Amino acid sequence: MPDIQENLPLPLYSAAQVRELDARLIAAGTPGFELMRRAAHAAWRALRRRWPRAGAATVFAGRGNNAGDGYLVATLAQRAGWRVRVLAVGDPQQLQGDAALARDEARQAGVAIEPWSECAALDGVLVDALLGTGLGGAVREPYAQAIRQINASGLPVLAVDIPSGLSADTGCALGVAVRAGLTVTFIGLKLGLFTGEAPDHVGTLVFDDLAADPHIVAAQPVSARRLAVGGVACLAPRPRTAHKGHFGHVLVVGGDLGLGGAALLSAESALRAGAGLVSLATRDVHVPAALARRPELMSRGVESANQALALMTRADVLVVGPGLGQEAWGRSLLSAAAGLDRPQVWDADALNLLAAGAVGAPARGVLTPHPGEAARLLGSDIGTVQADRPAAAVALARRHGTVVVLKGAGSLVADPQGRLALCDHGHPAMAGAGLGDVLAGLVGALLAQGLEPFEAASLAVWLHARAGERLGAQGRGLVASDLFPAIRQLLEEHSPCLPD
Repeated sequence: MPDIQENLPLPLYSAAQVRELDARLIAAGTPGFELMRRAAHAAWRALRRRWPRAGAATVFAGRGNNAGDGYLVATLAQRAGWRVRVLAVGDPQQLQGDAALARDEARQAGVAIEPWSECAALDGVLVDALLGTGLGGAVREPYAQAIRQINASGLPVLAVDIPSGLSADTGCALGVAVRAGLTVTFIGLKLGLFTGEAPDHVGTLVFDDLAADPHIVAAQPVSARRLAVGGVACLAPRPRTAHKGHFGHVLVVGGDLGLGGAALLSAESALRAGAGLVSLATRDVHVPAALARRPELMSRGVESANQALALMTRADVLVVGPGLGQEAWGRSLLSAAAGLDRPQVWDADALNLLAAGAVGAPARGVLTPHPGEAARLLGSDIGTVQADRPAAAVALARRHGTVVVLKGAGSLVADPQGRLALCDHGHPAMAGAGLGDVLAGLVGALLAQGLEPFEAASLAVWLHARAGERLGAQGRGLVASDLFPAIRQLLEEHSPCLPD
């Protein structure tokens, strides 16, 4: 994930919502050029903090207000004694309104403004002020070539508001996108800065609200909210008279022949996250290993749906799918679970069987697909899902009437009413087997302790990602079971077991 500035606001907006917010601020009495000036000062401050000794900057300017920001950054650099010039990819004479005023101010300050050429020599920090948030389709020439030149330069890059070519709504690179070391964004956080391909393009993210009226900002509808300490549910402290019956009974169903490890990881995750009781329904052959590894689990071998159903009816929450397989054994167990009215978490092969039409989704469920599983559930393909992850998550939630966790960089939690949350934590070291099984068990444990499905899924995704982030700092080789102690510690920090 990008290197995120601490204390970012929780609301996330679409490009259209930020434009509307900008218009409301102007209508309320803040001139557009004043907002542009504040944006330039914020970008310049961030540039100097990041590269204080650079002494030179090359500004790539397009044709809209994003270009205006760039011209004003160039003016500030010129006045500070830096070597600076603007490479105009769009004709500066075609600029209008506030962007034209910014161009004129740069000229009056003595900034050199030259037509862009792919042969132009580049110097110092490159400032990307090409396209901004209004881009709706694939990047066209000559902008695409200018972006390729920036990316190939090897020089430090500051993106103004958003890396050019990156969709502000989806985080999808629209053909080609700038890879920035630092992005300074304004007024409202754009959803596309946190998901899709954004982590490979945004770099360090800095936010400045441009001193916007907080009452106007608070009245603006949002697209999603970030999962953060102040934006996820807490478990209540436990009374000193607590016993295991107070915190739910989770049953993990899975582990066909040769796949027992996935179900065991999920069951241990539920234990470690505080469920009062955890049972495991798996193949007979896996029971000895489960007992040897984790005797606290009530591990039962089941060979038929009837055997499994007897266990399911005694549980408060079901976690179905880790290592389930798609053969007759797994199909029969999933069918038995699907008919029960209780909270259920479906993962892995439960999702593949759901996509195949073998069963219907549970009435009170949380589905946890990765992009490939999401594509099968939508009858689509991975490329389409990844091109608009927020839309895919909401579509899945509405189609199946359940809460959905769309896993991946910038994991998303959606519900059938269109509510959307995004997790901007995580680490590339988490790209390995079994971590999804841990997440499924974690969601189940939080459901068992009384959280509603959306809140349980959101808190689980946040804890899981934060744990991976902490452990990922140690480098490659992270395995799924490494997360258990980190999740316990994070959960205690967030929701202490005992009251103050």
